[in-house]
Amino acid sequence: MTTKDSHGLDAIDRNLLSQLAEDAEQSYAQLGEKVGLSAPAVHERVKRYKASGRISGVSAHLDPAMTGKEFLAFIHVDTSGWGKSDGIMQLADLPEVEEIHSVTGDTCMLLKVRMETPKAMEALLERIYKLPEVVSTKTYVALSTYLERPVQPGITAF
Repeated sequence: MTTKDSHGLDAIDRNLLSQLAEDAEQSYAQLGEKVGLSAPAVHERVKRYKASGRISGVSAHLDPAMTGKEFLAFIHVDTSGWGKSDGIMQLADLPEVEEIHSVTGDTCMLLKVRMETPKAMEALLERIYKLPEVVSTKTYVALSTYLERPVQPGITAF
């Protein structure tokens, strides 16, 4: 009997999820070889992960250079009042906005954005400043990216 952690995962689950996060196109047989299960057992676990919402979808990782979106920036947005306003949340409809986070500290919201050019960034900032609740922004442009990955199932013990 394997022991499950507080999130209902055992060592095989974490290994299998790691393998899927690395390459979700592997066959169940390939995954089974890597985690020590049969292909049908892997299939059952993956079905359970999807049914429970542990895996919420599978997506392709696009190369920013190959899609013309090499300009990566993070925008701190300070607002009057609650940051998670309708206006801010409507920014999620823009393909340039990859992430929106409510944060603590000297700002309200943090946006991760990716686009083609600094001119496109200027247009996005103009759109943000048109929102009545926006007081100020601070933009940080990424010069290089050394690590960018999806959620990892591993847990580091401290």
